[in-house]
Amino acid sequence: MADRRGGALTAYRALLGAQARSQTAYRASFAIDLVGNLGATLFDVVTVLVIFGVTRELGGFTLREALLMVGLSAFAFATADLLVGNIERIPRYVRTGLLDAVLLRPLGALPQLLLMDLPLRKVSRALFGLTVWIVAVASADLDWTPGRALLVVLAPVAGAVFFGSVFVATATVSFFWIESGELANSVTYGGRDFTSYPVTVYGGWFRALFAYGLGFAFVSYQPALALLGRADPLGLPAWAGWAAPGVALLAAAAAAVAWRFGIRHYRSTGS
Repeated sequence: MADRRGGALTAYRALLGAQARSQTAYRASFAIDLVGNLGATLFDVVTVLVIFGVTRELGGFTLREALLMVGLSAFAFATADLLVGNIERIPRYVRTGLLDAVLLRPLGALPQLLLMDLPLRKVSRALFGLTVWIVAVASADLDWTPGRALLVVLAPVAGAVFFGSVFVATATVSFFWIESGELANSVTYGGRDFTSYPVTVYGGWFRALFAYGLGFAFVSYQPALALLGRADPLGLPAWAGWAAPGVALLAAAAAAVAWRFGIRHYRSTGS
């Protein structure tokens, strides 16, 4: 058993090393890709700054408070997109039959798919998101306690696990419906945009569905409330702000179940 695990780890390291060498072979091109990939995350932050250029509050929150949310969302999503985001290529793998070849190898299908085309160029997004998160925390004038110090570290990790779980769970739809890319994007990238703002700016069924039905409120909004020591304007108890790690673990468990179900019911395209 130990030898088998060691062999699998060696194979995974070889896949990762091959990806790193191939993507960094042309250094100038790779550097340009790194800079170019800042666009989406930078735009999210700039949009919030522009909004606060014409208003003092957004959904009852000041700029410094809202920056906690956008920083947390940007860092968590960019990290998940770097590590797990390429799983959204599953429709192409299914359509071309590449998934069949992956399943024939004596390695886990999901790790293989994640390492086959790991987008190292997206590391710039994660680093920029981390920078925004650090600046937001430093400027928020938090009342520091050991619990809040721990949450500053755990909340981004929980957010990345949550977003990664959403990537995997939505990708499994492709096992049954190949043309499901737009549906998956509406949840993954839509969730990123949703978590960049206070939940209080949304209303009705849309807020109920995304914030608490799908759990996106626990990515940035609820952790930000806990860090700020603010009561939830929507009436949830104070402990909800500390529930992000638990919600992330539940999301990961649900994604694992969905992935196993999809793999077991996958039928080859015959390509």
